[in-house]
Amino acid sequence: MEWDGVARPTARLGPVTRSRVRTVSGSAVRDRRDDLATEEPLEIRLLAGGESRTVAITMRTPGADFELAAGFLHGEGIAGPGDIAAIGYCTDEDLDPEARYNTVTVRLDAPRLPDLATARNFLTSSACGVCGTASLDALRDRCAVPAVRPPVAVPATTLYGLPDRLREAQGVFGRTGGLHGAGLFTPDGAPLAVREDVGRHNAVDKLVGWALLGGRTPLDRHVLLVSGRVGYEIMQKAASAGIQIVCAVSAPSSLAVDLAREFGITLVGFLREERFNIYACPERIDVEQAAGTP
Repeated sequence: MEWDGVARPTARLGPVTRSRVRTVSGSAVRDRRDDLATEEPLEIRLLAGGESRTVAITMRTPGADFELAAGFLHGEGIAGPGDIAAIGYCTDEDLDPEARYNTVTVRLDAPRLPDLATARNFLTSSACGVCGTASLDALRDRCAVPAVRPPVAVPATTLYGLPDRLREAQGVFGRTGGLHGAGLFTPDGAPLAVREDVGRHNAVDKLVGWALLGGRTPLDRHVLLVSGRVGYEIMQKAASAGIQIVCAVSAPSSLAVDLAREFGITLVGFLREERFNIYACPERIDVEQAAGTP
């Protein structure tokens, strides 16, 4: 099997991204550096008989990209053992250097592309190296950041109580231990709605659907809390719904932090046991009481 081993100068991202955070723990507040799990899009393309086609764009942590592409195609019944002739990164010269490592081309040992009519539809773009750019541009069009946001201020002590309130409302999780939870809260910590699902993105979708069908959008006066990590998809959904404060009991990814900063969303991670990190827009979190400031 052939592999793309040509060295090219590029800002290739690794699995870890450094960031600056504001850490709040009890009465202590300090700024420091932190490590984030890198989240980047990967476009998977098929090539056969001189034709190419994008079959999927997925969010992933960089590393073992060729194995990811091969495993995905095998699992979807698109390429089995012996069907793959070569795998390499995109080599288009007009593509930004960093995007070349976000596009994997799989060359099949076949005279033509397979019939994908019966396969699940993962096609999102046919352009090489788009890698989520189109969806991000569409999000910018839908969710242009207003010049002045309505003021929202949440005390740090209020955030401390949200994980327990979310957990108390997760009835199915209490029985199974295998579901993600997402909750909407008022700025004073009152729970408005909690939804559960095996997928954290689905739980957020249920909350937004609840608000949409009830005429409660936009949600710019609410706090969203998710029970696990927060990635690009959750921040995308939050931006679309107008949510200004997103909290998670676990870590954010690098792309989630980027999106929060671009759209002016306050992003809080590791919210547990009276501590948390603020990764973007800390001005909406009142830390004076936590820090003991009169």
